[in-house]
Amino acid sequence: MTLMMNAMHVPSSGDVDQDFITQMTAHHQGAIDMARIQLQYGHNEQLRRLAQEIIVTQQQEIAVMQQALSIPPTSPTR
Repeated sequence: MTLMMNAMHVPSSGDVDQDFITQMTAHHQGAIDMARIQLQYGHNEQLRRLAQEIIVTQQQEIAVMQQALSIPPTSPTR
């Protein structure tokens, strides 16, 4: 968890979208790492199923966020 927290504390790049992806990716990767530990050492089947779901969904969300960065931004509407 310390690695996740350290990865989330990065200086601002000045690009809010990039900073969001950088910090959220670190957050999601931390969840994936913790879920893998649960799968490796945990005994509670309900928690093991939850850990597996977390791995799948967090990996999917990382991919979506990274893909979103490759799409040219649109102007926000207010």
